[in-house]
Amino acid sequence: MSIQQVFSEQGPLALQLSGYKPRKAQIDMAQSISDTMETRGQCVVEAGTGTGKTFAYLAPALLSKHKCIISTGSKALQEQLFHRDLPVLQKALKVGKKVALLKGRANYLCSYRLNEHVTNVPTDDPDVMHQLAMVAKFAAETNTGDLADCVGIEEDAKVLPYVNSTADNCLGKECPDFQECYIRKARIEATDSDLVVINHHLFFADMAVKEQGFAELMPNSDCYIFDEAHQLPEIASDYFGESISTKQLTGLINDIRLIYRSDIPDMLQLGKTLNKLETTVADLRIAFGNDGGRGDWREALSNKAICDALHRVISDMDFLYQVLKLCLDRTDKIEHPFERVIKFKNQLERAFDVSQTGYSYWYETTRRFITIHITPLDVSSKFKEIVSKTSASFVFTSATLSVDHSLGHFTASLGLSPTHESIVDSPFDYQNQALLCMPRYLPESRDDGMPHMLVKIAKQLINAAKGRTFLLFTSYRVMHLVYEGLNTATEYPIFMQGQSSKRIILEQFVRNGNAVLMGTASFWEGVDVRGDTLSCVLIDKLPFASPDDPLLQARMKDAEMLGKEPFEAVQLPQAVISLKQGVGRLIRDKSDKGVLVICDNRLVTRKYGETFLKSLPNMRRTRNLQAATQFLENIE
Repeated sequence: MSIQQVFSEQGPLALQLSGYKPRKAQIDMAQSISDTMETRGQCVVEAGTGTGKTFAYLAPALLSKHKCIISTGSKALQEQLFHRDLPVLQKALKVGKKVALLKGRANYLCSYRLNEHVTNVPTDDPDVMHQLAMVAKFAAETNTGDLADCVGIEEDAKVLPYVNSTADNCLGKECPDFQECYIRKARIEATDSDLVVINHHLFFADMAVKEQGFAELMPNSDCYIFDEAHQLPEIASDYFGESISTKQLTGLINDIRLIYRSDIPDMLQLGKTLNKLETTVADLRIAFGNDGGRGDWREALSNKAICDALHRVISDMDFLYQVLKLCLDRTDKIEHPFERVIKFKNQLERAFDVSQTGYSYWYETTRRFITIHITPLDVSSKFKEIVSKTSASFVFTSATLSVDHSLGHFTASLGLSPTHESIVDSPFDYQNQALLCMPRYLPESRDDGMPHMLVKIAKQLINAAKGRTFLLFTSYRVMHLVYEGLNTATEYPIFMQGQSSKRIILEQFVRNGNAVLMGTASFWEGVDVRGDTLSCVLIDKLPFASPDDPLLQARMKDAEMLGKEPFEAVQLPQAVISLKQGVGRLIRDKSDKGVLVICDNRLVTRKYGETFLKSLPNMRRTRNLQAATQFLENIE
């Protein structure tokens, strides 16, 4: 069956899907992907919202004789593809290809670790104890071990480190539960399947493992299709670099403590050593002060308190190594943690060597932990090498790949040489469906009065839209200030990021029908709210990365050394793509109507504002807030 037949007016999709109408953009995209798969080329397509890009790549993948791996940017899209889109298309096309869903190891239950922690409860935290009981019940019923199916256990549940495994603490073939291991079963199923749905993190984890000469996590493929491909350069940077976290060290301490309590409780010296190391690891975090955020690791090393704290952790790790040597003949379980201690100690010692060029050395602190990162500034040559080592075809698609109608920034960032590239415009009638408002008389974006102005504007919009509003922010601080100002000033319920998991907040917003949702970066993409539940999106300012961000600073320096203009080469393209993601939340269907409000003067006052505007959908524009509220009031 040809692509043209699949998407025709009398084709299988028209027969299966009510209201289906052929779309030239979708057919052209599907044909390009099909041709690329046959010629083993590289295809890059920006597909505007509403193109139907999912079916445009799934149909060629299902009809092809080749083995395909489809990689997505989020677990939510991964689930949607596997459980919703693929079954519909398989039924329509009458294709019996074997398909599999494969996630990273952290998503699967580790029955060995669950049993160990149920036998020796690791903490007196009532939340963890309650969640352990829930997971134990789930373990008795599940066939897949996929923790996403465990009701009541959210993505950030406290119990997860006790019931899943990491590459560091997995015992592999030495595990007593190896034959029943859910990860092992999922990988075997993936190897035997014709089409496998994974995510970008798993793709790069697999490449990193292959580079080290170990067996790969996922099967080789004839074709790789990347949806939400705009995320690839950033994720690649993480995997081609190196990082060490006090969270990993805390996990190691907990794992050894479990063995100490269950197998060798008479080794009192081990218990004392673990307690001391736990204190010095916590002290290392304290040395960075209370504020969370990012910083330059080279600068941090010039701080004596931080250096001393790090040396104390290394010293205590060394002592733990000596004590564990004495335990090796007491229990086989110590061998694996013993190797992890050596690995972490070496990594911490390497953190003092910041001499390599082409890398950014930076750290990130959260409320409880610190992570030290060594990140390559350019991943294009590494990614190009991956592509050249295989004879597979590669397809890259997203709604946001271009900057000012060019795909050059994206293709250069991954070292691609596309045999086909195109920008497929959205079929939506933005001129009639949407209005872009850039309000007049705003303070500058960094002005102290800006949060107060945002509250004032948001109140008008929320009342005109009868709730049904997304407020998207570039910083937590401003989001919280606006929340304080709005919380008692509007009759409509407000759901804010951080109050619950992302999934629950979105469900509450949709279920309510007339609510307000406030979020930062993670709500700018991968959120699909259709229909009259959402009529207005307000964005507080252009999403430029913080100028203090050490990774950004290093990339800009690198661009300067290569003779490029740092702002135009690094900062501007990143911000344009982020803004396009946020804007994409508004119109999700051909019947949607709504107002987009961007509260940043720079769109009008700076020359680069034109680059942002040219990259956005072609909406009518106004600077009059009254016109925006009238548009909202007239939406039926």
